[in-house]
Amino acid sequence: MMPRSLLWRAFLLIAVVIVLAIGAWVQIFRAYDVEPRTRQVAQMVVSVVNLTRTALVTAQPERRRDLLIDLADQEGIRIYPAEPTDEIEPPPPDHAMLQLLAQEIRRDLGQETRIARTLNGERGFWVSFYIGEDEYWIMLPRERVERQLALQWLGWGALVLVLALLAAYFIVFRLREPVAALTRAAREIGRGRIPAPLDDNAGPEELRTVSRAFNQMARDLARLEEDRALILAGVSHDLRTPLARLRLGLEMSGVDEDSLQAMSADIEEMDRIIGQFLDFARASGGEENAATDVAALAEDLVRHYRHTGHTLDAQIDDTGELALKPMALRRAISNLLDNAFRYGNGEVALHVHSTPKDVTIEVLDRGPGIPPEEAERMKQPFTRLESARSGKGGSGLGLAIVDRIARMHGGRFELLPREGGGLVARLVLPKG
Repeated sequence: MMPRSLLWRAFLLIAVVIVLAIGAWVQIFRAYDVEPRTRQVAQMVVSVVNLTRTALVTAQPERRRDLLIDLADQEGIRIYPAEPTDEIEPPPPDHAMLQLLAQEIRRDLGQETRIARTLNGERGFWVSFYIGEDEYWIMLPRERVERQLALQWLGWGALVLVLALLAAYFIVFRLREPVAALTRAAREIGRGRIPAPLDDNAGPEELRTVSRAFNQMARDLARLEEDRALILAGVSHDLRTPLARLRLGLEMSGVDEDSLQAMSADIEEMDRIIGQFLDFARASGGEENAATDVAALAEDLVRHYRHTGHTLDAQIDDTGELALKPMALRRAISNLLDNAFRYGNGEVALHVHSTPKDVTIEVLDRGPGIPPEEAERMKQPFTRLESARSGKGGSGLGLAIVDRIARMHGGRFELLPREGGGLVARLVLPKG
């Protein structure tokens, strides 16, 4: 399976390239070494045959036996008379070096010269020659003719390969650290936080350019976030003063009770929307993490909603304490519950489950729900699904606030269809 990290992909790619390069150089060396070495070996074999034949011809008959023994003991060269019943194995036709060697030997010793790899089952390098009308075989050790791969060359090759791979790993490791820092910073931005500036003086020039561009982007986002929060907070604060005057004037106007309740409900709705603007402006930060018991926070919200006359089913597990922003989390759960009571047809439940890895908070209702293909869009600010939630007020910021708070804590927010109809709004917070 192909690794997914940049470090190991680049390392494996460089390793494969190095191995292929070494293999290619070995093949090139062998190709250019075959012909010169073959001619050298052929000259050596021809010289051995000629010297041996001359020594046998010129030696005294009573000394020939001692000569043959000395050649076998000291030089590893053995000589046998050829017999018609000899069983020989010629060089294989696909062995380029042995075929070229046989050709060179026959060119110097004559075309009638026979060459064999085995003679009567004995392996060696066998060459025939004549003394007068008699044919003889001379056997040379195979290691004198065929190249043997020296173990020291294998050791040096392995050492060079290991050093090259270590250098490749070091290069890729130096590249990985700036990329990892960039990844961490991007995740921080995804969670709604502004990361510390990246070191734009480390690594190659291309990575420095990317780091500088990322730092500029982070500064622009931070400034944009501050301006947006300031505008929302300012507008929302300024709107609440005339709303208070409207509420006071309405109570003193003397209109009939039905009109008074209708206009008061409109004012309350406008005030709630302004409150959501303020929540959205505050959702990106300003609160420090603190040890928070999610179960206790959820139980407190259940008591509050039940005290205000809402019917709320609750299943809350013990979660222990997590490092969270308690006010932001309370705001997120309240938004989900408010939505559920507004659109859920009166049947709302709050479930809190704990696992070794995370805490899951679910708000369930029996309302019209949200189509799966629209779930992600509904997390965007100022987005409302009129076809599914028609006839209701709202600014379209409630789910966007919850999504931002989830990302701020490194978690996720999901909108899922509920079995039997309705919606499951799930907030998952990691414990780590």
